[in-house]
Amino acid sequence: MAESEGRPAPERPRIVDAVIELLQTTVDWLKQEAETTVREKVALPLQKVGLAIASASAAGCLLAFGLVLVGVALFMLLGQWLTYPGALLLIGGVYIVASIVFVIIKARVMLK
Repeated sequence: MAESEGRPAPERPRIVDAVIELLQTTVDWLKQEAETTVREKVALPLQKVGLAIASASAAGCLLAFGLVLVGVALFMLLGQWLTYPGALLLIGGVYIVASIVFVIIKARVMLK
């Protein structure tokens, strides 16, 4: 009857088009879920780790700089008390004794 009035019959969606639309919707949904998962499970933890590493590096640099300044101040103080060659001998001796103690402790740990 619809064709006899001059109007074309409404097209019914074909099954192939419905399957293609379903697949496209599924692909879009999977992309969105994958993006959300990657953002939550990978990107955000990596940002936190990056900030922690940057903070630790900055703290380590500041600590090293502070230790250098304290070491120079102690060397100058020892230099006034023991003369500068005496201060160098004392500091060098402390480092040598500390390295020997470290080697002995490490050797005992390795033998266990």
